[in-house]
Amino acid sequence: MSSSPEPAPQGKPAGGASPRRTVLSTRRLESYTDGVFAIAATLLVLNVSVDSIGVVTSNAEFLHQISALVPSVLNVVISFLLLSLLWLIHVRQFEFIPRVDTTIIWLNNFRLLGVVLVPFTTSLNDELSRFLLGRILLPLNFFVILLFSTWQWFHASSPRRRLGEGASAAAVHNARVYNVSALAQAFAVVLLATLVGSPAFFLFALDPLIALVLRRAGVLRPTPDEAAAG
Repeated sequence: MSSSPEPAPQGKPAGGASPRRTVLSTRRLESYTDGVFAIAATLLVLNVSVDSIGVVTSNAEFLHQISALVPSVLNVVISFLLLSLLWLIHVRQFEFIPRVDTTIIWLNNFRLLGVVLVPFTTSLNDELSRFLLGRILLPLNFFVILLFSTWQWFHASSPRRRLGEGASAAAVHNARVYNVSALAQAFAVVLLATLVGSPAFFLFALDPLIALVLRRAGVLRPTPDEAAAG
């Protein structure tokens, strides 16, 4: 987690920001965000319940009942991995965002609203995937989270706002490309989920290939710090 400066004294905002704009350190925002991600990830396990297992009189029956829980466990694993990925994006971004303004705080709050809904939409996906809304609400949930995450990075990395520091211009550009690419993949997952449900999330496995294509096409710029900024 990045070390964050104290809030700028009144009349002397950090980074030369406008005196009318509130600029604060990221310390409490990062702690709050980490806590929300941790709680949401923990609550996912509630989607797997032994209450659905009936009376078991043999190992064969037990194995059959456990097998019936596999889709629920798979949904939990998928949601946990995606939440972990979103948290990783948050951590990497805030290595280069030592200050935040009110806009970032609210963008982060709306992103966290999406995060706390993940256990609920995971449960809907597990139990009501036979319906269209049941299949798409979970991927739509992740799309909205990524939308606010991307918006937040574009806002923070704007040279005019001077909230970020430590990343080269090429690294900032690459991070923007990665965010837009992830958002496009999430939108594709929403569309594919209308047909196949949860397996649509495996589209994210194409991310390394997409990054390679973008690098070969010159969209991604060579820079030694791109791994930290993305």
